[in-house]
Amino acid sequence: MSRRTIQSLTVFSALLIIGVVITQIFWVKQALDLRHRQFNQNAHVALQDVAGKLASVCGVMQTNNPVEQLSPEYFLVNTNATIQPELLEHFIKDSFQKHNLIADFEIGIYDCTTNKIRYAMSLSTKNNDKIPTKTTNWIRTDKYPYYFGVRFPEQETYFAGSINGAIWSSILVLVAVSFFAYALFVILRQKQLSEVQRDFVNNMTHELQTPISTIRIAADVLNSENIVSQPKRHKRYVQIVQDEILRLQGQVEMVLSMAKAERDALTLQKEKIDASEMIQSILLPYEDKIKFRANATDNFIEADPFHLRCMINNLIDNALKYSDDVPEVVIETYNKGKCLVIAVQDQGIGIAPEYQKKIFNQFFRIPYGDVHNVKGFGIGLSYVKQIVRAHHWRLELESALGKGSTFKITIPQKHA
Repeated sequence: MSRRTIQSLTVFSALLIIGVVITQIFWVKQALDLRHRQFNQNAHVALQDVAGKLASVCGVMQTNNPVEQLSPEYFLVNTNATIQPELLEHFIKDSFQKHNLIADFEIGIYDCTTNKIRYAMSLSTKNNDKIPTKTTNWIRTDKYPYYFGVRFPEQETYFAGSINGAIWSSILVLVAVSFFAYALFVILRQKQLSEVQRDFVNNMTHELQTPISTIRIAADVLNSENIVSQPKRHKRYVQIVQDEILRLQGQVEMVLSMAKAERDALTLQKEKIDASEMIQSILLPYEDKIKFRANATDNFIEADPFHLRCMINNLIDNALKYSDDVPEVVIETYNKGKCLVIAVQDQGIGIAPEYQKKIFNQFFRIPYGDVHNVKGFGIGLSYVKQIVRAHHWRLELESALGKGSTFKITIPQKHA
């Protein structure tokens, strides 16, 4: 399956997941709104029934629309007469049960002579408990001389409990969608790792075959009878074999070091090193291809010489690989505060901003379409990052497309 197909399926799946979540939220909201309307309607009808019974008992004429809803949880009922608390409680409980309003509620009876709510009680259709309550914040009106108020303090809890099924089904859908999204992420991640592994094996095979082929050719030459009579040529081919063996050893050591660094098992053998002398020795095979600017007055640092040498070699190889036909690579050392800075600068193709953090990831290589004219494992800069981290140094990158790149390693120095 192609990468574009997988990306299309991922986008389509993400849209489906978003659609399912939005639909589920919409239906839960619709269910809550419906329950609100049903509850308010039932409460309105039940309180109208109570108002009618009170008017009949008190011998007064019932007004049209005696029930008024002043807030989502508060109703006011006009009675046109004084009310006996026990009678009101009986009528309200009976009417609420009849209209299936099984909830906790509070009632308050207004006294026009004192302009206060003279009776306030917390009741429930679930049981026979009666608890006095406060009515300080209750809404009052001057429209009626006689009225009582009914408040439902736990209305939202009641609504949530009434749609438990919808809520649990929504939770199950969201859990299922989450597992699906996680499974999709794992599948894509495994595919990416599979591609990375395949590319690494291909690159490593190619990189190892080159020195092996060179050693085999040199061995064939050294095995010939005529080579003994040509000491200069014999020495040159021996040197070729030695160089290629060192190259192979360096490649293998780099891979092993990366594996150890991932397991936090990388052991550093630190020594006091003159960084300037080491860089000069590294640059000997390059002759005049790379410029060295030794601007530091204090070059001594504590580091693992093998890994420091491999790290600088990696930065140099990286600079040469991504330079034009005539590479312009400069290595500079200078002191900054109590640190030594080693900078490797090239005038190559540069690195786009979106790749400047990713290039330090293991096996990552900047995509150039179908063109792969740069050899390597894809672990060189990752190795550099691991060695810098193991030494507790700092690694910085400055780069722009078409203007080259500069890698700076800041190394703290211990002064006596």
